[in-house]
Amino acid sequence: MEQIVLKTIFNTCKETSLIGRYITVEHIKPLLIKHSNNFKIEVIGQSVLKEDIHSIKVGSGNKKILMWSQMHGNESTTTKAVFDLLNFLADTNNAKSILKDCTILIIPILNPDGAKAYTRLNANGVDLNRDAQNLSQPESNVLRSLYNSFKPHYCFNLHGQRTIFSAGEVNKSASLSFLSPAQNEKCSVTDNRKVAMSIISKINTMLQTEIPNQVGVYDDVFNINCVGDTFQTLNTPTVLFEAGHYADDYQREEVRRLVFQSYLTALNAISEDKIDLNDFEDYLKIPQNGKLFFDVIIKNALYENKTVNIAVQYQEKLIDSKVHFVPKIEKIINDDAFFAHNYLNASGDVVYGQNGESLTLGSENDFVIINNVKFSLKFD
Repeated sequence: MEQIVLKTIFNTCKETSLIGRYITVEHIKPLLIKHSNNFKIEVIGQSVLKEDIHSIKVGSGNKKILMWSQMHGNESTTTKAVFDLLNFLADTNNAKSILKDCTILIIPILNPDGAKAYTRLNANGVDLNRDAQNLSQPESNVLRSLYNSFKPHYCFNLHGQRTIFSAGEVNKSASLSFLSPAQNEKCSVTDNRKVAMSIISKINTMLQTEIPNQVGVYDDVFNINCVGDTFQTLNTPTVLFEAGHYADDYQREEVRRLVFQSYLTALNAISEDKIDLNDFEDYLKIPQNGKLFFDVIIKNALYENKTVNIAVQYQEKLIDSKVHFVPKIEKIINDDAFFAHNYLNASGDVVYGQNGESLTLGSENDFVIINNVKFSLKFD
């Protein structure tokens, strides 16, 4: 689809009841009721704390796609985009070919307890994306049981990533990242992986027209405990989606749109039989993610009689059902090897904390004082 068409579709289909970073089962329950007349919605299991885990089945085609979001509870951008997608799929005129060619099975929130607590882990403190072999957690077993019964031809593993990632070793934030997970210890480029690589290549071509040089891929080191690697070894082409950071988009609303457009691009490629195993060469040209970004860098600060850069990273904290971004002094940098989403310049002055105290590593400060002037470290 043309970029302008994708944007128009998103503006029409955006689920406006979901906003910001904190998305839980309570937020999506009204939407499950709303869509119950359009799609098959079921409770397929429960979390550690007995929260329901739902599935949504869409379409009637032979090409089966399994999608799951919020395996990590604090990674909600892809969930918002899932409900934007559902609004699109509910309009059978616009989505006719996808609905005819594909059957899509979606778990909108796999880790309800982690979503409610806004944590990566489940209520037992387990990373579900490292539990693919042990299957020690109820949520892991829900996903695996659904995989076994549905027998998908494709899997979309939907995640979010921190603001630290760069698209390569350059001053470009990784607004979205992807991975065709390894299928064996040698990380061989198998035909199975090439299918996932082709899907990612189609998405990357679309995204480059809008966010050039801001798409990355993850290192494909093999880890059989990861869900994507496990499903890849079971010969199901699996695509890892990672919603990242776009300029000043800490609520991930712009990236949400880009994720939605990525879903549509991927589904159209599958529906229209546009998978090309030769695309793997284009996939291999996508830069690997680096870790070169901080949220704020205070440049040219006098610290312990040296001129340095002071790096600030936001800590995401759930307070009164809202995610707050708390600035924390993360690192003292002696060179310009790192980048930031925002900058302050101390111009050789000492930088003090919000109460006039000396800055220390690990301290949290909403403000800093430079030459008797107060500067906010917060993005809002």
